[in-house]
Formats: sequence, C-alpha cells, structure tokens
Amino acid sequence: MCGIVGYIGQKNAIPVLIDGLRRLEYRGYDSSGISFFNDGEINTIKAVGKIKELEKKINIDAPGNIGIAHTRWATHGKPTEVNAHPHTDCQGKIRIVHNGIIKNYSELKKELVEKGHVFISETDTEVLAHLIEENFEGNLAVAVKKSLAFVRGAYGLVVIHEDVPDRLIAARKGSPLLIGLGENETIIASDASAIIRYTKQVIYLEDGDIVEIDFDNFRIFSLESEKVEREAQEIQWEAEKIEKAGYPDFMLKEIFEQNESVANTFRGRLILKDGLAKLGGLDERAEELRKIKRLIIVGCGTAYTAASVGEYIIEEYAGIPVEVDYSHEFRYRKPIIDRETALIAISQSGETADTLAAVREAKEKGALTIGVVNVVGSTIARETDMGIYNHAGPEISVASTKAFTSQLTVLILIALYLGRQRQMSLVTGQRIAKEMVLLPEKIKKVLKANDQIKKIAEKYKKAKNFAYLGRKYNQAAAFEGAIKLKEISYVHAEGFASGEMKHGPIAMIDKNFPSFFISPTDSVYEKNLSSMEEIKARGGPVIAIATQGNDKLKKIADDVIFIPKTLEALTPILAAIPLQLFAYHMAVLNKRNVDKPRNLAKSVTVE
Repeated sequence: MCGIVGYIGQKNAIPVLIDGLRRLEYRGYDSSGISFFNDGEINTIKAVGKIKELEKKINIDAPGNIGIAHTRWATHGKPTEVNAHPHTDCQGKIRIVHNGIIKNYSELKKELVEKGHVFISETDTEVLAHLIEENFEGNLAVAVKKSLAFVRGAYGLVVIHEDVPDRLIAARKGSPLLIGLGENETIIASDASAIIRYTKQVIYLEDGDIVEIDFDNFRIFSLESEKVEREAQEIQWEAEKIEKAGYPDFMLKEIFEQNESVANTFRGRLILKDGLAKLGGLDERAEELRKIKRLIIVGCGTAYTAASVGEYIIEEYAGIPVEVDYSHEFRYRKPIIDRETALIAISQSGETADTLAAVREAKEKGALTIGVVNVVGSTIARETDMGIYNHAGPEISVASTKAFTSQLTVLILIALYLGRQRQMSLVTGQRIAKEMVLLPEKIKKVLKANDQIKKIAEKYKKAKNFAYLGRKYNQAAAFEGAIKLKEISYVHAEGFASGEMKHGPIAMIDKNFPSFFISPTDSVYEKNLSSMEEIKARGGPVIAIATQGNDKLKKIADDVIFIPKTLEALTPILAAIPLQLFAYHMAVLNKRNVDKPRNLAKSVTVE
C-alpha cells in the first residue's frame, strides 16, 4: 500500500515524479504529495484524492533536480492534506515519504513532545521527521541511521533536507524499495512500474539497508554502518505492459491477457513426452522435496482462494496432505511444523506483510519454504528457500485476475512435479501436461463470451446480494467470484460450498437473490445440480457456468455461460474468467472505479 518515488539527476524532477505517481496510484489513491528543491528551498504541494488533483496544483515546469513524492492509502489518520505525505519537522527543513507502520509511534511521539516537538498530523510517519530532526548534526545519512535505531515496525522511506540540497537518503525494512540506475540520474521507488520508462537496471534494497544518493553516486550501508554491496538486476518486461493498450481499464486488459499470461507461466516448464514439470527453482532441492510428508499453503485474499484450489490438486495428484491457512492467522495459532513439512507462500507482489511473516515463522521452525510470486526480486522471492515466478507480467488493476489464473497454473505445475516424484504414472503426467498446453486456446474461447456476460450483468445490475456456489475444485472458484464482485462493484456476495446451502444459507434465497453456480460436467456435477434445483424451487434466479455441450442445464438455470471441457483440476482456470468478466461489467454498469476500488490497495505491505 502507498507508493514512493524519489529523483536525483540532470532532468527536471517534477515530471518524473508525477509520472511515477501515476504508475503507482494503484498502490494507494486517497491523497498524494510532492516535495522538490527550488532555488535552495523545498517546495511541498499536497492534495486529497487521485493524482490528477495534485497535478492541478503543480507547475510541471518548475525547476529542480531533486524531489520526492508519495501516493497514500490511509492507515493512521484520515485522507486530508495535513495527513498526506511528505511530512516535515518543526523547522520545516526535512521532508519524508514513508510506506509501512511505525508500531511504537505513540511512545516516540510522547517523548518528542516532551522535548518540545510540535506535531500537526495524525500519522505515524511524522514521528520519523521529528526523530531525524532531533538527531541531525549536519550528516543526514547518520541522522536517519540513528533515528531508525529507535523504530519498531515496517518502513520504506526517502528523506531530503534543506541544509543538504544534493542528496536523498532512503531506507527499507519490511516495505519494498528499489533503486533505478539511469543515465546521469537515479530514481528510487516502491515499485518497478514507476521507473521502467527511464531505466531497466534496478537494485532491490533489502531489510536493514540505508542508501545515500547524490548526483554522482550512491552507497548502501547497514544500520550498523557497514558497507553493503547489492547487484543490479534487469527488469524483464517492457513499459508498454503497464499501458492500457486501447482498453478502457487495466482490469479488462488484464482479463483479456490471460491466454498469454497462463502460457507464459508454463512456458519452458513442461516436458510433454515424459509428463514432467521442470521447475528450476525447485530442482536444486529435489531430494529434500521428495522427503516432504506434509504441505502448508498460505496466502491472503485471492492468493488464499488459489491456495484452496491447490489443496485439492496437490492432494489428488501428489498424494501429500495439504493444509491451507490465511497468512495473517498462521503464526498466531502455533502451527505444528517439522522438517518434513514444506510451506508454499503465494503472493502476487511478493511483499504481502502477513505472508512474509508466515514464511519467517515457518523457517524458524525448520520447514522448507517455497515462494510463488509475480515480482522478481521481491522480499518473499529472496527469503524463501526456493521459488517459482508467475511470469504473468505486471498487474496494475487492484483486483487480481491474471495473477490468480497464473497462481493456479503454478500450483498445477507443483502438483505435477511432486506427483511424478512419487506415485503419479507417466500416463497421468502426460495427460495433465497436454491439457495444460491447450489452456491458452480454451481461454480465448471463454473470452468470446464477453458480450453475453455483459448482457447477463445488465439483467442483474440492480441486485443487492449474490450467492456464489461450487464444489470440489470449484468451491474455491466460487469464493473468488464473490471476492471479485464485492471488491469492484460493492455488491454484497458470499461464496459457499454448494452442499452447504441446505445447512443455513438457503434461508436467504428469494426472487431477488441470484445464485451463481460453477457447475462443469465433472465428478460432482449431479450434486451441484441438486443444489441448483433446490434454489430454483424457492424462486431464486440462477446463473450457471457449464461445460460446452451441456444444453440440459439451460432448462434449469436462467442464464448459462459455457466453458470448454478440460481436466477437472483445470476447470477453475477457465471458470474464473466469466466470474471476472461478470464482476467487471457489474462494476462498470454501476459506475464504479474498476481499477481503483474504494478502500483497497494493490499490495498490503503492513499487517
């Protein structure tokens, strides 16, 4: 949550900073602000609302080669100009932008107030500005280092000082930050999307890193003042990937990219003739994985629903007991872990604070840890023992679509990998691999139903409640469909295992309460059909996702969306797409901001 950009170089800083904020707006969009040097003084401008509100107040051509900027998703304090970043100290010489949460800010604030410091905002970040003021004796890097020694919590921060007009100081602990190395310029940001137009060479800072950047160079050191070396990496995707490419919204673009993103996820990872998955990230620890007797998969939100599908897939095909847990609950319930346990952590950003905490807890207890992330160089990618990148490309819309189907694809690859290590036959492995290769073309066929799905959404756009139902693999797909509808259209929806309807939820059903069934022709189809008929008997409208050719379902359901036939374990990938499109059209028809739903941010980097 929240986005940071800092610039030092030969260009005018303001256009670079504003462009970076626009590209980070999906990380937070309730207020924003910018500070830049102008004739030896720091100018600060803030605004409430989207970045466009800040742009209205800025002279884009104002001179200045150093600046910092921030787009906010509020945690401490309401979205106001006073609470917006950058924050300052009593003298008005320091400016700081910060992502994360300072856990002990109340006690630090009390101590600083007793020393005469005056606070004007409700934020925890302002404490950092006053701490640095208290410790500043001419060397800004030293002042930041001394101040952070008193801090408990998470931070990614960038600081400038009016008395030190030739440098930026940045630090990271628990909140992502990277350095972009351009030609005669250095850009620091919380996400690569902010700098991709200017450079592809980046250094990912690690927890405990402090960096001092001037016009000619930079140096990284630790909180203990030891020099640190970090290798530059190259961003693998193009700037065009974060453009809308003619689509009205990033979400629709990303839905329509799924044939490509799923293909990219399994490309080079399948050996068809041997029915094997080749996962370079796991191969070095293959013998340890062969001895694993239990798996735990953790995630939050959409990553959790992907994990729930993975539970069924891995148990069925690899024969390993699997437990799925919310990352934020995992370490608080004293999980039973030993050296024959492996933990899979799923996170699109690779920075989800709760999921990272679960990884660290599992490692502390001796478990092997596997990361499934979409961002190269992210913290979870670095801290897990091994990992698998999604290669889905950047996902800008807050609501996850292509990352979800990519996560499902990775989990199938893991099931194939672990299954072939154990009792899975060559024939079964070949069948899974061959069906995976067919998925991109089948996704294209599903996407052709977009116009039909839009018409269904028009029919139900005034509905206030929805039930999403499925069984076995598609139980979790139902949960994901409900999440999508809630987060972007603000329509209340609940996901249920369809067998649960008669145990309570069916009491809600009437003519104004539609039910969305994921009901492909699979091993539990008849069970699903029974639940559907129970709802129809009570006058509830039914929308169904069905396997192509199952015209009988048209006699029961009010509306039917068809998906191609595939292996039962792969159906959630195809079923997810109509659910995404339905949520998208419901949101557009109800005039919601599809890419930036209220109260949400893309990456939750605080607990």
